[in-house]
Amino acid sequence: MSDLFDNLIEEANLKFSPLADLARPKQLSDVVGQKHLLGEGKPLYEAFKGGVPHSMIFWGPPGVGKTTIANLVAQAFDAEFISLSAVFSGVKEIREAIKEAESYRLQDKRTILFIDEIHRFNKGQQDALLPFVESGLVTFIGATTENPSFEINQALLSRAFVYVLEPLDDAAISELIDRALERYYPEFSIEETGRELLIQYAGGDGRRSLNLLQQLLTFAKSHDEVMVSRALVEKTLTSQPKKFDKGGDYFYDQISALHKSIRGSDPDAALYWFSLMMESGVDPRYLGRRILMIAWEDVGLADPRGTQIATDALTTYERLGSPEGDLALAQAVIYLSCAAKSNAGYLAAKAARHFVAGDQTRPVPFHLRNAPTKLMAELGHGKHYRYAHDEPGAYAAGEYYFPEGMQEMKWYEPTNRGLEKQIGEKLKYLESLDEEARKGQR
Repeated sequence: MSDLFDNLIEEANLKFSPLADLARPKQLSDVVGQKHLLGEGKPLYEAFKGGVPHSMIFWGPPGVGKTTIANLVAQAFDAEFISLSAVFSGVKEIREAIKEAESYRLQDKRTILFIDEIHRFNKGQQDALLPFVESGLVTFIGATTENPSFEINQALLSRAFVYVLEPLDDAAISELIDRALERYYPEFSIEETGRELLIQYAGGDGRRSLNLLQQLLTFAKSHDEVMVSRALVEKTLTSQPKKFDKGGDYFYDQISALHKSIRGSDPDAALYWFSLMMESGVDPRYLGRRILMIAWEDVGLADPRGTQIATDALTTYERLGSPEGDLALAQAVIYLSCAAKSNAGYLAAKAARHFVAGDQTRPVPFHLRNAPTKLMAELGHGKHYRYAHDEPGAYAAGEYYFPEGMQEMKWYEPTNRGLEKQIGEKLKYLESLDEEARKGQR
């Protein structure tokens, strides 16, 4: 009778509950993935073994086990588990949780205070946790998909260990699928090519993989099928959404990968990251502006055509839109990837700004000052200025353009690549003219 009742409950759960929730691990050994943290001798394994809980922050993408591991921490240390979501909670809920923790302490019980999406708490809300974390009333565990360095107050961050959780690899997702089929859907099986496609759709997200599996099995059952084939996966699931979160870590990681691929002169890798972001829904005008910035920063004067092509590509997109304008941006990515590279101009501009920011304000030498009025001319403005166009080769050899008393600086050091090689040769020639002219002035 008891078995029958249990079976009825399980059937009801399968009908109304997400599979990912039903299949949540009940003990640490059931957790799939994260061996770099949970494997023997690894940080969390040793923390559990030590028997003393500590505050921690789990940082990682969705569906990799942050909430599950937090629950298991409480279970491992025989602690009460209070869970809050920063999306729905504030200082009021924190106070209520603290009162609950105080009552547990009177019963000689530890409390784990878990806050999901902790990065959504503002500074005041995060600060409200500090005295209770510091006093040991609660052991704080936060979960976040955002970089804690940017989103978590330093005061709170300094009181917690940060553990980075990785996306689940193909083997881990496959193990989740097998476990779910064996435990909840033993009458079904999955074709290997169907499994491969499902794993691809999951994108390293364990929760997503199980929810998609449940969707597939519901469809298969309604069509009297017991084998999940690749064709069934293709028919049932919509096109795979690409991982992209505007303003979040994935957003900036993908931008970084595009930038570094262009800088590294790999047009195919650059096209991959460009295409991934376009498919993910990034604003192409934003990408166009980034491509233009890359042209100035990493190609620079080694190939000035790069900045013109990037500018033209952005203009083309603004006039034509998608899909026609996408091609212009893609070709700008290819050109910049293949172009000669130089960051000499970027470094020179940065060094000059840094120097000026820390230097005194120096007066403009009289010979370089403008003299639009008779009075200004009488005061010596522009006196002894040498008009370059009247000099041999249109160059006033030996002339000095820095403020008086300031050492002549050499911030711009052209590379020997592309057009900059010729620029460098010209500057060396002009320097030789200056040396000769200044010898004669001594």
